[in-house]
Amino acid sequence: MSASVPSSSRGLGALRRRPQLSDDVASHVRGLIMSGSIRPGDFVRLDETAAELGVSVTPVREALLTLRGEGLVQLVPHRGYVVAPLDRTDITDLFWLQSEIAQKLAVRATGRTDPETIAELTKINNQLARAVSDGDVERIETLEFTFHRTLNLVANASKLSWFLLSATRYTPARFYSAAPEWGVEAVASHTRLLAAITAGDAVAVGAETRSHFDDGAQRLVAHLETTGMWD
Repeated sequence: MSASVPSSSRGLGALRRRPQLSDDVASHVRGLIMSGSIRPGDFVRLDETAAELGVSVTPVREALLTLRGEGLVQLVPHRGYVVAPLDRTDITDLFWLQSEIAQKLAVRATGRTDPETIAELTKINNQLARAVSDGDVERIETLEFTFHRTLNLVANASKLSWFLLSATRYTPARFYSAAPEWGVEAVASHTRLLAAITAGDAVAVGAETRSHFDDGAQRLVAHLETTGMWD
């Protein structure tokens, strides 16, 4: 079974102007794999993928080497790269890891957050609410990232933040930002989180952070089940 990157997933023309092109291609293909747009057993063809993304074959080849190192694709001799098996436990494990790190960062930030930071986070969340209402997928994705990055910076834990960023590479951000019901819940979750931080309630901060990632895992597993990923 062969699969190239869907034409609806184009829009990477600007990537050719970026220095880390292979990283961007890897991120894009990784998102397709994690969201079930391309499934285990599907071949990712170099020429087809390069043509769909409007790039040369070289960054695609480099991207697939990266994804092979991550265990997301496998090289089949004389045939090319194929999407590797992806189990339910892989999904839950990834979200568990993200949740554990994110909880640590959020709790640490709780005692360090000043009124100005709360105001900034509230402003970002209000902007996110408007983006969700408008169905602006790109802005939803950007603001969700900005909200958590702003909070994580307060924790002043650069190594933990780096590990979290590395782990979230496997989260198909577009899958979530394109789902209106998820956007509404994300805004509500942020609101509850800010209330807990303002109150200095570290237990509630940890619980809300964990709930946010549990919800993300459940949504993705349910989606992949509907695609027949594990039939």
